[in-house]
Amino acid sequence: MKILTGNDLKTGAVTWWTGVGWSLDVNESADVGEHGAAIIAREEGVQNVFAAYVVDAAKTDEGVRPGHIKERIRAFGPTVRLDLTVKPSEASDLNWVI
Repeated sequence: MKILTGNDLKTGAVTWWTGVGWSLDVNESADVGEHGAAIIAREEGVQNVFAAYVVDAAKTDEGVRPGHIKERIRAFGPTVRLDLTVKPSEASDLNWVI
């Protein structure tokens, strides 16, 4: 599975491509297959997102899981302060192992 991440142009927030727009929730990510570069060019061109790139990910029972720890941190928050994660109540359930 290939997904897109980038940053919101106005707020700088980490965003994920849903297939029709951008979301703050990685679990709403759509598989872009081989179309990632074209989507990035279009979305950056109309200034919906900046610094976008393609990420390898997997769909699991827990939701969409980025394949690399960098993107997991972007999706779920810091690994050392679980109270600052995206969903602190679920932080103990997150699997940070690559």
